[in-house]
Amino acid sequence: MHPKIHAITERIRQRSAPSRAAYLAGIDAALRAGPFRTRLSCGNLAHAFAACGPTDKDRLRGDVTPNLGIITSYNDMLSAHQPFEHYPELIRNAARELGATAQVAGAVPAMCDGVTQGRGGMELSLFSRDIIAQATAIGLSHDMFDATIYLGVCDKIVPGLLIGALAFGHLPAVFVPAGPMTPGIPNKKKAEVRERYAAGEATREELLEAESASYHGAGTCTFYGTANSNQVLLEAMGVQLPGASFVNPELPLRDALTRAATARALEISALGSDFRPLGHLIDERAIVNAVVALMATGGSTNHTIHWIAVARAAGVVLTWDDMDELSQIVPLLARVYPNGEADVNRFAAAGGPGFVFRELMDAGLMHADATTIVEGGMRAFAQEPRLTDGKVSYVPAAAVSGDEEVVRPAANPFEAQGGLRLLRGNIGRSLIKLSAVKPQYRTIEAPAVVVDAPQILNKLHAAGALPQDFVAVVRYQGPRSNGMPELHSLAPLLGLLQNQGRRVALVTDGRLSGASGKIPAAIHVTPEAARGGPIARIREGDIIRLDGEAGTLEVLVDAAEWASRGIAANTAPAGSDMGRNLFAMNRRIVGPADQGAISISCGPARPDGSLWEYDAEYELGHDHAAAAAPHEAKDA
Repeated sequence: MHPKIHAITERIRQRSAPSRAAYLAGIDAALRAGPFRTRLSCGNLAHAFAACGPTDKDRLRGDVTPNLGIITSYNDMLSAHQPFEHYPELIRNAARELGATAQVAGAVPAMCDGVTQGRGGMELSLFSRDIIAQATAIGLSHDMFDATIYLGVCDKIVPGLLIGALAFGHLPAVFVPAGPMTPGIPNKKKAEVRERYAAGEATREELLEAESASYHGAGTCTFYGTANSNQVLLEAMGVQLPGASFVNPELPLRDALTRAATARALEISALGSDFRPLGHLIDERAIVNAVVALMATGGSTNHTIHWIAVARAAGVVLTWDDMDELSQIVPLLARVYPNGEADVNRFAAAGGPGFVFRELMDAGLMHADATTIVEGGMRAFAQEPRLTDGKVSYVPAAAVSGDEEVVRPAANPFEAQGGLRLLRGNIGRSLIKLSAVKPQYRTIEAPAVVVDAPQILNKLHAAGALPQDFVAVVRYQGPRSNGMPELHSLAPLLGLLQNQGRRVALVTDGRLSGASGKIPAAIHVTPEAARGGPIARIREGDIIRLDGEAGTLEVLVDAAEWASRGIAANTAPAGSDMGRNLFAMNRRIVGPADQGAISISCGPARPDGSLWEYDAEYELGHDHAAAAAPHEAKDA
């Protein structure tokens, strides 16, 4: 094990010791001998199997067969989730063949950020993660299940399912994906059409044709955004079958993997031969493995928020500082759009997660000894699935890269560091995805153009009012202000200006899509403007220096003047409702971005029954005040 990986993991373990012990005590107390449904009364049990067929009903009446609970995020508007329509029947049949049963325990909402980009509905996106966690818990609250299967792929859905699953961490869990759609037009060509449309050089018909040729069928969008990053992180934590992530929906291997996942879920149940409750699998090693995989593949920045929350749900305290340090150790081994030209199908063909994981483990950068849902630990995930006589078999991952423009060995990485950097300075703390930005664009010093709504920037451009070089400061986009929407709709405009030879950057307390790249962007600025963060002190024309390599973000204003400035009010026009009123409480109680932007109580309780909560001293010895003041944890 690399000594720094070991040191960071040990620091996380020590920091998390009280909350992790409380979490494990809680889930262990939930364990009982025999099927969980045997604790139900006869009336409870009769309700639970009333609609079952005779075979399933007879098995559920007894006490020797396991029952799988399925949590599904199926809907037929999301291309990534449409294939899940027939999964429950596939799982039920596979379970019956093995003498067991399976029931859909519940469904969770699954919204598409691709549909809501730049729209009012995007303000519900981040909070949907926490609603999904709660909906998962409601589905599992019937206490009928001995193991669980989770059907989910996209942005907030997988983190939400994980948080909900960890609340029932005494149950074994297997995550099952649907796979990516087959390749469409190259991502670079799609981006070019978007930029030409932003310049007024392409018609709406041309743009729609390009978008439709890219998003053209069932399966996950093929770029390496949050959805596909989810799948790699699930494999890196060992809770999804090895190599299951990028098998296309229409392939026979896809269904075979789902049947194999069902069989494995039964084997690791309390009534199986190899009991593996989820809460014991997701420890500090699994969390570090996920972050390492994220950095090595240049994955989505959204996970700097989501995996803080996922870790917390398991009693593990992960911080941005941990992520930053890991990124500086872990080499970048993959270039997949937006970090390169390839889509995830090409990534999988070139070696995929199995190749990357093996390289990382051989370099001592992943915990090979972490416990997973399959035998063999993480080494089992350095394999690829094959279909042999209708069943899943495995072969070792490719010994060499099939395409070094897409995947490289650890001895010859694209960059010595991973895809992420933590920025510090008098504006606060924020993150930048360096892997998507060419080295010549990673540093900028330019005047600020300050707006409180992203649409205003487009209007300024249309009016010819933007400076030659500038830093767009888009504030009041944080979780407390409006739910922290993604601002990917700005990417075509800013990309167009950069292509024209202008130097531009983005600074925001909002998020960017996992598909965003190319432009230097300091995102998730914390404290956010709505908490009185320094980003709300920036004025039009202030010179801002962003240095991604050095990890700094500063406004170059005299210290005395800076300290004397007040907080500018939010001038953004009120948005359309789109159900936003229903989330007023979430906005009021949500935590800051660097603590997971959590609007629910997740994780274990303290011995006195109170909840483990983060505060400004969550890591002793770290001087947060020096990085940003005032710190948002002081906010009531």
